[in-house]
Amino acid sequence: MAVTPDDVRHVAALARLGIAPEALESYVGELNTILGHMDVLSRVDTQGVDPAAGVGAAGTPLRPDDHRPVELQRTIDDFAPTTKDGFFLVPRLSSHEEPGAA
Repeated sequence: MAVTPDDVRHVAALARLGIAPEALESYVGELNTILGHMDVLSRVDTQGVDPAAGVGAAGTPLRPDDHRPVELQRTIDDFAPTTKDGFFLVPRLSSHEEPGAA
């Protein structure tokens, strides 16, 4: 099946894309080249070839999430000048506030 200039104009109209008249033949040629490659691939004998693993509706298998907190040698307060509820308090970069100003 070959792509015609009318096909390109139709698809461009559906996608609401503008096609310059001087580029039309270039698009027709490129799309026909792509379809030619697809035709070659469709003739490849795939009988007896197992499907690729990890592809499809099942997705990629994931490892179990066995997260546990990292044991620190010092308390979290030793890592930052100000902390609250286990989080580091830092000045806002946009306003360059001092840590205790808020």
